[in-house]
Amino acid sequence: MSHPFKPGGQTTREQWRRLAALWLPQRRRMTAGLLLALIATLASIALLGTSGHFITGMAIAGAGGAAINYYTPAALVRLFALLRSGGRYAERIVTHDATLSILAQLRCWLFARMLPLAPAGLRGMRSAQWMSRLRADVDALEHTYLGLLLPTLVSLLSMAVVVGVMAMWSLHGALALAIMLAAIGVPLIPWLKRHTLHAEQFDRDGETLRAEWADALAGRAELVLFGAETEVDHRLEATVMRRERSRQAGQRALAASDAALVAATSLAALLALAVGIGAYRSGALSGPGLTLLVMLAMAGIELLLPLPAAWLKLGSIRAAARRIFGLADTKPVVAPPITPVAPPTASDLDLRDVWMYHDDGACVALRGINIHLAAGARVAIVGRSGCGKSSLAHVLARLYPFQGDILLGGVPIASLNPDDVRARICVVEQSPYLFDASLRDNLRLACPDADETRMLQALSAAQLDGFVADLPRGLDTWVGPNGVCVSGGEARRIAIARALLTDAPIVILDEPTEGLDNGTVAALYASLAHAMNGRTMVLMTHRLEALSSLVDEMIVMESGRIVDRRSLSDTCSQQDPGSRCGDGVLHKDRRVG
Repeated sequence: MSHPFKPGGQTTREQWRRLAALWLPQRRRMTAGLLLALIATLASIALLGTSGHFITGMAIAGAGGAAINYYTPAALVRLFALLRSGGRYAERIVTHDATLSILAQLRCWLFARMLPLAPAGLRGMRSAQWMSRLRADVDALEHTYLGLLLPTLVSLLSMAVVVGVMAMWSLHGALALAIMLAAIGVPLIPWLKRHTLHAEQFDRDGETLRAEWADALAGRAELVLFGAETEVDHRLEATVMRRERSRQAGQRALAASDAALVAATSLAALLALAVGIGAYRSGALSGPGLTLLVMLAMAGIELLLPLPAAWLKLGSIRAAARRIFGLADTKPVVAPPITPVAPPTASDLDLRDVWMYHDDGACVALRGINIHLAAGARVAIVGRSGCGKSSLAHVLARLYPFQGDILLGGVPIASLNPDDVRARICVVEQSPYLFDASLRDNLRLACPDADETRMLQALSAAQLDGFVADLPRGLDTWVGPNGVCVSGGEARRIAIARALLTDAPIVILDEPTEGLDNGTVAALYASLAHAMNGRTMVLMTHRLEALSSLVDEMIVMESGRIVDRRSLSDTCSQQDPGSRCGDGVLHKDRRVG
């Protein structure tokens, strides 16, 4: 099966068209940056030519004892020097501001396109690849304007100006320079485009290397346990060597083109000198004019020097654009309805013959689930890890597709906007994500208007009073990327507090007590029993201790099926040999019938 994010049907012209549409809001700053870069480049050439003309004129005047106008050329030298420095500084500010604005807009645009894909639509990618799209690939497009378009346009426009000015001094010299520029530039661009394949390979290997490094670091313990470190090291080394060969091939192409252009610059100087000497002997050109002619010829060829480095970036730009647009064009697995209906006011929940498949139907996660939950019901769904509890939570939150019918307040959730469903069904996952921000900011994701008192109440209900009291900065303490500064149990309880701050009438807690001792579990359940008053609550767990303090009914799942449903009082009172409650862990489920 082809990779779900493998780009297809994107021509280079389509990529440029789509990039241009993203640049359109910054077109004024981009144009201003181009004009400033052009002014700085032409001022640099004018400074070189004027200085040569002025020095030559001073030398001739000194040798012959003749008078010379010192003030005009000296003023021009100062003017061009100021234009060069000021123009270059202003150009850097304007072009980088425009580029950073484009990248920020592009990153937000891509993130907005990725959100509807998560998590079902992103199963074909590793987390390192997601980050490559958002960071490395978007950053690679920085070179589109700064590294490719800007130097190319500035070089072409400057060459036209140089040839035009040169024609004012010597028509033959200008014609010779134009022929040289055409003879070098016309074959140079296609030759460089052929070598962009090395840049594309370098770029692909870079993404592969990032993904393999991320996998190796994440699974280091398993690699050590099974003795697979050497194999992974060899694979990483092979990728590094292949990437290094691509880099060297690109550098050789760049060095060869630079050497050819340097040689062409010397050749242009000799050719201009030969043409200029003939004009000087005929009296058509003065001594200072001959110096100016030679310097303009050298400057004209030197304008080609930025092009090899610029055009060799084309490969990585094209590869990054292809991957970005390939991801952006991926259709969400859970697509919103074309005309969503208004969300219902009722919060009863009905699941009718619900099936869910993983891996394109190869694996069945849910098998004909039928559940009715009245508003305000409190139910525990129990079973071993892998029995389908988390899959059921994902289906209810509209994160994965399903077959069958799920009604929320009598309205099929497939006809609702997925965001409206998630606003009414809040899921606290087994491994909740905490952002690299303060505890306060992580809580405000659920309720931006929540004050400190309400946050502390939610944390107290989640049994985090002592945790918050011990924090060095209270709610303003940083939790680190993905909650690295807190334990797994604390992260889950922070997510529970976050869920309590929402107005969702249905709350699903997926393994909220993992890693907690029995005393903390009992205290948490007793607190949630009060905090969840009036809400429908679904507790998904494989632990049975203290359930009676929080829920009224228990549903037992096995292999994606509901195999039993009972009042909680029946769980331990019936003394079923197939289900033991003494240790608080479900060992064997009693099948229905």
